[in-house]
Amino acid sequence: MDANYQGLFYSIETSIEKKKQLFEKSPSRYIVRAMLATLFLTLGTAIAVITAQSAEKVAHGSGKFLYSFMFSWSLVMIIYMNAELGTSNMMYTTIGVHRKLLTFKKAVMILFACLIFNLIGGILASYLVSLTSTFQNLPADHFLFTAIEHKLEKTPLQVFTEGIFANVIVNTAVYCTIRMKDDAGKVMAMIFIIFIFAFLGFEHVIANFSSFPLAYFASGGAIAGMTSTALATNLFFAALGNYVGGGLVIGLVYSWMNRGDHVYLD
Repeated sequence: MDANYQGLFYSIETSIEKKKQLFEKSPSRYIVRAMLATLFLTLGTAIAVITAQSAEKVAHGSGKFLYSFMFSWSLVMIIYMNAELGTSNMMYTTIGVHRKLLTFKKAVMILFACLIFNLIGGILASYLVSLTSTFQNLPADHFLFTAIEHKLEKTPLQVFTEGIFANVIVNTAVYCTIRMKDDAGKVMAMIFIIFIFAFLGFEHVIANFSSFPLAYFASGGAIAGMTSTALATNLFFAALGNYVGGGLVIGLVYSWMNRGDHVYLD
């Protein structure tokens, strides 16, 4: 293969190096970028659930369509604002280790820091959003609350399986933004790809870092089934599934397929 070939994985390797350098030289800036990811996710979740509730009043069943469409804009904000999202970093760090751009220890440190500060950012942003007038005195059957109740009813196997599919979808959207040159095309691709996992209700641990605390604060802690055990179980199996989907199925598999002296490279 031409040594000057610069395809998909050239861009991915460049991104990995940027993440590594930022984490090593300015951890505080990396932390802020991680917290910004869940700020944008919280804003996307907030407008999505409010839009869905309004739509349900007009036409029963339309709320889920509007929710999925509006939620998809979260990834657009995250990508264009260069925030650090834990579920896409599952892909980047795995590729980094496979291609010897990161040590295993460094990859774990970067990913762990991203996940922790995604969580902190999600809790903080959700609390502040819950103080706004829109989220005061929501009815007990609000779209936000019923959606969270449904999430907490799922079995660990369901959460794990849905987590796999969710992060396959998210990282497919990330790949598309890297491959495409036109901004309008990137935005359309992200919206319609993320719509898949949002509409099917798959489990995305970072999205849950925003939706769970937002529902908790907005309801005053009155969500049925929202116990510490239920939350921990959902987040653990969602994260595990997300890593399999994003880190292994997309990250490792595509990294492996794009190594070697052959012309079929992305």
